[in-house]
Amino acid sequence: MAFTKAEPGTTRIGWIGTGVMGRWMCQHLMTKGYRATVYNRSKEKAQPLLDAGAAWADTPKQVAEHSDLVFAIVGFPTDVREVFLGANGALQGSKPGTILVDMTTSEPSLACEIHATAKTRGVGSVDAPVSGGDVGARNAALSIMVGGESETVEAIQPALECMGKTIVHQGGPGAGQHTKMVNQVLIATNMIGVCEALLYGYKAGLDLTTVLQSVGSGAAGSWSLNNLGPRIIARNFEPGFFVEHFIKDMGIALAEARRMNLSLPGLALAHQLYVAVQAQGYGRKGTHALMLALESLSGIKR
Repeated sequence: MAFTKAEPGTTRIGWIGTGVMGRWMCQHLMTKGYRATVYNRSKEKAQPLLDAGAAWADTPKQVAEHSDLVFAIVGFPTDVREVFLGANGALQGSKPGTILVDMTTSEPSLACEIHATAKTRGVGSVDAPVSGGDVGARNAALSIMVGGESETVEAIQPALECMGKTIVHQGGPGAGQHTKMVNQVLIATNMIGVCEALLYGYKAGLDLTTVLQSVGSGAAGSWSLNNLGPRIIARNFEPGFFVEHFIKDMGIALAEARRMNLSLPGLALAHQLYVAVQAQGYGRKGTHALMLALESLSGIKR
């Protein structure tokens, strides 16, 4: 079926999940002229959007009843299933022609299930997980990895452009989620290198800010080093992306790897190190809190 292309001032958007990233992503759409209805489990976290003119809904179903496009970015696959396919989920409130867009990092198989179920009702579905953390969300500079049927993806493209700078249609349903798994595998082992390198520099007595000036722009540079390195140096471990969510992502990637008969020992090591971070009580800190676990392994107290 043909879907109407998103247009500010005309297309009504719904937004489910107004946390660290979702709040900013929705706000960018509103700034561009999209009228929004929002839902979050904790209403207070949606207050900045309500103050900016968004309408409140008590359930994801009610969000969909007042929307043409329904976006969600929540925590875990169980949350994704509930907000889209549950008894009070968005699909229950969707009319033919509505498009559901899941921007959570979730299971590729669940993305395919949502797509298939939605299609029986004349509803479109796209999986569009993102990379860039809170910084990318705040600056509308996210990388958005899109899976879904071409006509559906084309219809939501103008809305995606309000939130990201790199938007790539990777293939059919689930392809966006598989691409995000590639992204998470890359980040997982890179974060080990970032934290171990800064730990080495600290123990060697170097000025880590000066060190970053040398290594951040060379072959060793990375987004994680240049954006999270300064936070580590400042001992600011507040989340751009939660440790507990990263553990979830790595678990999905490892499960997919087993299904494909792949051995990914680096990812398995990173997963175990992050489980240690969570066990030490830092599950709600940012992914760069890996430094705290590595310091503990070396007996460093700061």
